[in-house]
Amino acid sequence: MRIGPKYKIARRLGERIFPKTQTTKFVVSGMDARSQSNQGGKSKRRKTMSDFGRQLLEKQKAKYTYGVSERQFVGYVAKARGGRGNPAEKLFQLLESRLDNVVFRMGLVRSRAFARQAVAHGHITVNGRKLTIPSYHVKIGDKITIRTGSRDNGIFRELPEKMKEYTAPAWMVVDPVTGDGEVKGEPLVKEGEPILQFSSILEFYSRV
Repeated sequence: MRIGPKYKIARRLGERIFPKTQTTKFVVSGMDARSQSNQGGKSKRRKTMSDFGRQLLEKQKAKYTYGVSERQFVGYVAKARGGRGNPAEKLFQLLESRLDNVVFRMGLVRSRAFARQAVAHGHITVNGRKLTIPSYHVKIGDKITIRTGSRDNGIFRELPEKMKEYTAPAWMVVDPVTGDGEVKGEPLVKEGEPILQFSSILEFYSRV
């Protein structure tokens, strides 16, 4: 998925959804203009936003957060509605169980964009087999590792040092030295992205 100018997108969505927007430089450059105008009573867009507009905003935030295309997102929504259980929770689990997201959640790289690159370039294995499909969905019991020949790659440089300060989600176990991980359960909503409202996203697709 080609994203475009991240500063501009983040300002439009009102959330720091990209790693490069979670910096002091971004704040200084005007990221908080929207929130400041809300506090000062100058922003009419926020106050007059319709339910449809709010739902569209939530959908856009989720797409950019996980780096998926509209076609992929529509497919995930269809699966979430067709399965058992809470559709909003199922949608969250489908997005979280993507291989690129799992690599990111394991702490192997600093962003989902880097995770997609790592997977696409063949640096990651699942159950000992190299996979190059970022959208591949991992299952409980799957073992995710850095390919032996890729451990000296620059994106994994100083991995043991970085892993010392990282805590993986409860639904996976990650070796802090090697970075090897295993999926132990379903992704937990409480450990997901707090800025996303998956029920609103489903409402959006029920109206289009």
